[in-house]
Amino acid sequence: MDARSSASTLDQPPSLKRWLVTERANGRFYRVLELVAAALLLVMLGSSYATLARGDPTEMASPPLIALLLVGNLIPAILLMVLLTRRLAVKRAAQGELGTGLLHTRLVALFSIIAAVPTVLVAIFASFLLQSGLEFWFSNKARGMLENSVQIARGAYQQEVDRVAAETTTMAVDVVRILLPRYSLDDIRFADAFARSQVLPRNLSEAIIFTVGDDGEVRTQVLINPYDRPLDRLITPAKLKQLEGREWVEVNSGDRVGTLTRIPESDGLYLYSARVFEPALKQQLDRADSVLIDYRTLQERARLYQLRFNAALLLGSLIIVGLAIVVALRLADRLVRPLGGLVTAAGRVEEGDFSARVAVNRKDDEIGVLAAAFNRMTSRLEEQTGALKAVNTQLDTRRAFIEAVLGSVTAGVIALDNERRILLTNRSAEALLQHGAEGIEERALHEVSHELEEFLCGDQREADVLVRAEGGQRTLAVKRVRYADGWVLTFDDITEQLADQRRAAWSDIARRIAHEIKNPLTPIQLAAERIQRRFGKEVQSDPETFGRLTETIVRQVGDLRRMVDEFSNFARMPKPKFKDENVHDIARTSLFLHEVAHPEITFTLDPPQGDIRMICDRGQLGQALTNVVKNAVEAIESRRNRGEHSLEGDRIAMRLAKDERQLVMDLTDTGIGLPEDRERLTEPYMTTRVRGTGLGLAIVKKIVEEHGGEIAFLDRAGGGTHVRIAFDLARLALLAEAAEQSQDEESA
Repeated sequence: MDARSSASTLDQPPSLKRWLVTERANGRFYRVLELVAAALLLVMLGSSYATLARGDPTEMASPPLIALLLVGNLIPAILLMVLLTRRLAVKRAAQGELGTGLLHTRLVALFSIIAAVPTVLVAIFASFLLQSGLEFWFSNKARGMLENSVQIARGAYQQEVDRVAAETTTMAVDVVRILLPRYSLDDIRFADAFARSQVLPRNLSEAIIFTVGDDGEVRTQVLINPYDRPLDRLITPAKLKQLEGREWVEVNSGDRVGTLTRIPESDGLYLYSARVFEPALKQQLDRADSVLIDYRTLQERARLYQLRFNAALLLGSLIIVGLAIVVALRLADRLVRPLGGLVTAAGRVEEGDFSARVAVNRKDDEIGVLAAAFNRMTSRLEEQTGALKAVNTQLDTRRAFIEAVLGSVTAGVIALDNERRILLTNRSAEALLQHGAEGIEERALHEVSHELEEFLCGDQREADVLVRAEGGQRTLAVKRVRYADGWVLTFDDITEQLADQRRAAWSDIARRIAHEIKNPLTPIQLAAERIQRRFGKEVQSDPETFGRLTETIVRQVGDLRRMVDEFSNFARMPKPKFKDENVHDIARTSLFLHEVAHPEITFTLDPPQGDIRMICDRGQLGQALTNVVKNAVEAIESRRNRGEHSLEGDRIAMRLAKDERQLVMDLTDTGIGLPEDRERLTEPYMTTRVRGTGLGLAIVKKIVEEHGGEIAFLDRAGGGTHVRIAFDLARLALLAEAAEQSQDEESA
């Protein structure tokens, strides 16, 4: 039971690093990372599709843009593959009892980085290299060069066509102006003249003059055909229709360039002539056209080929990284399986099974050497453990004996090392030093008690040490013994013993003083009163001085008589007579007496009314409460004599609280407060007032202790004193029962 209250501390929130470690340990961090990687990959795929869909499909995209999209899709795809593989590795490790899967994940990450970095660089380089070449071949320069080459071939062919057309139209005019005036068409000389003067001089290979009947059939009038070809088949109704409104029409065959025209100023005569040219020119022209057509087809599919190639690079890079991950998993399996056996065996050793062994499959590698060393180690441990168990059994027996001895003694025992750190202690030591809740083992001595630290630094082997604790000052009789590795301190609490000695000494002094002083007090007082009555009217020289002197004698005798009465009360304090009393009535009576005498002070009792029962001695408890209230009144008067004022006024409040275990009385005042040496307030003849005897609080403490209670002097919030008296109800019941048995024995 303690009259004081203790404060509690709040834990600080976890740091970001601790949170990250926790999230990684439970796997949520990697799951979130998988979702982020998948979302990033989907975003990149959507962005890539949107970017490429906006461009012209007949033109290549920018190589840097394509490379950027390639890397932007490749990196999150590789990251997602690594994270998914990590989950697979952890799952396979759990199913196959291969450990935590950490080695799998690290090897996967390492191989992925080793494969991914050069793969990404090669992919970027290959993308730039191919696209740079394709960009040139599908550029306007390449297209212009190819079209110019085809145009040159076509120009040569067209020039030949124009030359034949010019010769044909000129020849048609010459036929009208030169030949027809001389010869008729059915004259054999016309054909000879036509060939000699018109066809051959113009380097024409063949010619025909014809008409077209109403039925659309071609009727040959003059024919120059050294190659014996069916020239009438070259002249079709479609060609004749094209000639309408035009001067000439091109009529070409496989190896000849020919033209068709009308003979002017004639009745339905047409002229056709042709010239043989090199077949290679026609073939080259056809090949150039074919190449140009293929080039334009390729150009229309340039972006498609570009995307296919980069897609192939992306897929190839992912395949390479995937193969690296597969190799990492295989390698991790080969490494972890024997290590898993070692981990399992180590777990058995940790649980105490030193007979655990692992199979040594291969002795030529490091893992085999490690397995063999592990087997040797467990064999040695198994041998040594048997010996240690026997020794530990003896040590446990001795330790149990020592602990039983230390626990049974009332003296405190502390074992220290050379650095003055506490190695061993018993319950008595923790109770005397009031560190039972915290524990003092493994702590430095100066953290537990500076006074014991100072004693240990001195030269004395025995001393009485005054130790400050939460319950006040305690006097310990301390002894020290030196051993090889430190010291052993033993100490007993002699505080109560010294207090009992002081009380016994003061009780004896009080009896002696009361005996020596009380006898002459009555004659002195009577003599002084008789002198005052007998000679008070006869003294004429200085009657006022005579009156003051006699009154002083009477008053001082009264003070001496009061002091002697207090000495007698302290020396012969009667044993309490326990009865079931209403404590609220006792408290109200003690306050009422002072309330009548000091109306300027406000007295309050909480609760104002009530029936609070407790086993006690009504007279002694009333005396104790009266003394405490009297001290509170005197503390308020002392404050007012100093000229100090309290913002709350002059107040004395008493509060009663009772539960199943104890009854607590709290008395607070707005007086001058407690002195610095408050621990000595309850010692006999310790007082802070000029006319005080120092026995009031000593009597109060004695009454409280004989009632099995405790008294504490605290500082009141806002100024003043707070006196707390706590009674243990169960202990009071035992004291009352013991007192009743003692009375029965005395009466018997």
